[in-house]
Parts: sequence; C-alpha cells; structure tokens
Amino acid sequence: MKVKGQSTIVALDVNSRLEALSLVEALSGHAGMFKVGSELFTVAGPTIVREIVDRGECLFLDLKFHDIPNTVSRAAVEAANLGVSMMTLHAAGGPQMIGQTIKQLEDSFADKRPLVVAVTVLTSIDAHALVSSGVKETLSEHVLRMGRMALEAGADGWVCSPHEISSLRSEFGVEPKIVTPGVRMPNQSSDDQQRIATPAEALAAGANHIVIGRYVNRADNPRAALDAVISSLDG
Repeated sequence: MKVKGQSTIVALDVNSRLEALSLVEALSGHAGMFKVGSELFTVAGPTIVREIVDRGECLFLDLKFHDIPNTVSRAAVEAANLGVSMMTLHAAGGPQMIGQTIKQLEDSFADKRPLVVAVTVLTSIDAHALVSSGVKETLSEHVLRMGRMALEAGADGWVCSPHEISSLRSEFGVEPKIVTPGVRMPNQSSDDQQRIATPAEALAAGANHIVIGRYVNRADNPRAALDAVISSLDG
C-alpha cells in the first residue's frame, strides 16, 4: 500500500475499539503506522491489534515492556505473533532483559522479527523529575547512557524526545531507529509533555518516525489534521 505520510505514526490513544477502527479507516493510506498503547490495549486486548494488522496496516505496539527477562521475552514473542511491526520496551529493564528479548525474537522469527525500540526517558519527564527519581546525571547524559546500553544489548533504536535526537545521532550514527513522541504543531498545547518540538524539527534532527496523538485523534476531521501535519513536513 502506498502511504502518504510514511514517517508518521498515529497514536490510537482512545478507549473504544470502534473509535480506533474508525480512525484507522479514515487515515489508511495517510499514516505510516498506527500505535496501540496501554489504554486501547487494556480496553480491546490483542484482538484490536489483529484487526488492524489484518487490514494491511503496520502497527506499533507501545506497551513499554519492563519486567524480568523471561517475562518480557515471552511477551515480545506473543506480540510478534500478532503481526506487529515494532514494539517498545523500557531501557531501564537492563541489558539482560533487552538481550534475551532480542535473542528470543530472532530465534523465533529470524529476519522477520519486529523492530524493538527502547524507551530512554519518558517525554513527560523534565530535569527536576529526573533528579527527584534519584538520577544524578543530566537528561542528555542519562539518555546517552541508556541509549548506549540498549543498543549494545541488541535493541534496534530508541524512543526519545526531540531534544535528544541530535546527541544520539552524533554519538551513534544514522543506523539506529529513532521514534519520537512529544511532537506538537505550532501553537498546539504541550499538554503533559515537557520536551517537545514540531514534527518538521524532529525529522530534521534525525528522527525516523514521529508519533502524532491528540492533534489527530481528537480532531473533528482526523484526515485533514494528519494531512496538515504531513504538509508541514514538506515546508
């Protein structure tokens, strides 16, 4: 299927299966991928993932797996069995968790395994919140350290805010995949995000994919909203 906004991931952050499928239908051929996160997965379960994949769409399962290595690796295999194209885990789970997950996926699916991207620091976290959690490094230092660990353990790349893209690219080059939430159109409210940029700024900094949420999924006309995002990337 030819997709207009190949770099865009639309977050299906809704609490209804029917609302999610309505968004998929409206945005098919325009969104590069659809994201199913904790809210929708809790409501609709694996079925919604299968339904979207069966429509020929690429799906990003964003459940941020973080548990003991055996639990995460087994969960990742089940996610891959659903046909997802990419999934998240928390870098904070450590190298054994990441490495065992990648190995299990490669053993089960070889080169057809989904991409695995590690969450470095949530985009809702600012410097003060990081210090409050006991981390003495700066945000940038912590992201680089977690990024290096995840990459050496076998992750395909990271989820990071727009503010850390350039430093990750400078340190690790162009091969790792970068997925960037926390993007906002000009004059759009930042909501609960702390480290934000526009979609065009995030791609210019080196992101492979940008995650678009409220601007599209809460719009009166989601197709028009997504097209506005895509048009902004050409400017």
